[in-house]
Amino acid sequence: MPAWLHFIGKILQRLAIRIDRSRYQVKKTLGWLRPVIILPYRGFGNKDEIYLKGRVLEDNGLAKPAHRNSIWHNIVAMYKRYVSNEIPNVRVKATFNGQEQIVTTNEIGFFEVRFRFPEPLPTQKDWLEVQLELLDQVSGKQRQVRAGGPVMIAQQRHQFGIISDVDDTILVSNATNFYKKVRLMVLKNARTRLPFEGVASFYSALQKGRDGNYYNPILFVSSSSWNLYDLLVDFCEHQGIPRGPFLLRGSRLDQFTFFASIHKQHKMEKIRQIMNTFNELPFILIGDSGQKDAEIYCQVVQDYPGRILAVYIRDVSDEERDAAVRAIADTVKQSGVEMLLVKDTEEAARHAQLRGFIAPEKVTEVLAGKAKDQQAPSEIREVFAGKTTNEGA
Repeated sequence: MPAWLHFIGKILQRLAIRIDRSRYQVKKTLGWLRPVIILPYRGFGNKDEIYLKGRVLEDNGLAKPAHRNSIWHNIVAMYKRYVSNEIPNVRVKATFNGQEQIVTTNEIGFFEVRFRFPEPLPTQKDWLEVQLELLDQVSGKQRQVRAGGPVMIAQQRHQFGIISDVDDTILVSNATNFYKKVRLMVLKNARTRLPFEGVASFYSALQKGRDGNYYNPILFVSSSSWNLYDLLVDFCEHQGIPRGPFLLRGSRLDQFTFFASIHKQHKMEKIRQIMNTFNELPFILIGDSGQKDAEIYCQVVQDYPGRILAVYIRDVSDEERDAAVRAIADTVKQSGVEMLLVKDTEEAARHAQLRGFIAPEKVTEVLAGKAKDQQAPSEIREVFAGKTTNEGA
């Protein structure tokens, strides 16, 4: 990133934080604060340690989306996601497996907890829960504020893990087209956003592995803002995409910039965190050709030799970009890893079956899921143009 752009970004970041801080102080002084909540994000870990991130903020009153929601309702919901007041400098107590930890929220309301264990966790459950409690009084009418933070341990049989991008990988986002991306974010909700056809069936098959009896952990890494967390969780639940932690971006810079360097730096940092946490697992990487996933995954292959089983890149770009991705794939192949530029989920599923990543009968389920997703209302499809109108190919 050019130094002057970074400088402008920093100024905008500080300005946004000051505005938020002033707005929060005014509302607190006048008693206008809405009820305060703890919003935990799905965490992850292993038998020796776990990690959880969350946020303390005003309850923005967002209800579950519905197909019948009007465009105005969707606009209001997106506005609420980005103007909610975060609660800075308050203490949160986290309790897990007999341990307690007290952390303080930062200037934009985020907190993180890490628990390390002298002895491996005895549980065989795939998901556990961290208990969270707000210790400080934010408003006079505040009642006890508690929440449970889910953490994926994935203790059962593993064959591999899956790291997946989000935008233009599991859902159509038009991430490289600013106008279309904003239009989708503002006018659509989790029930009306369009998935890539067959993605839910494919991810379910990958999670269950070659014999259908595994629980392979799936983690989603994206440069999208944490403000969109509820939308992404609702979207995956609605589409039947397997449950997994999201590792999103929390910097104030994301409200003003779409710098490729920030995107790459963020995703590399989060992927390294995952690889180091699940340090005994090999991984499959899934992304798209629209941004820098091929370059990022090429670096991951080099940084973690022998740990990457395959890379699937969904083709959502023009021929010039496709040629660049194929060149990167040739580089990756020299490390003994296949990077496939796939036109649709079916192509990825057939390769995964041949490599023993999914059970043979699961390909039929992916085809059925693809056919079902192709019946999405034509009104939604008219929003898109180019390759993303047909399976992202």
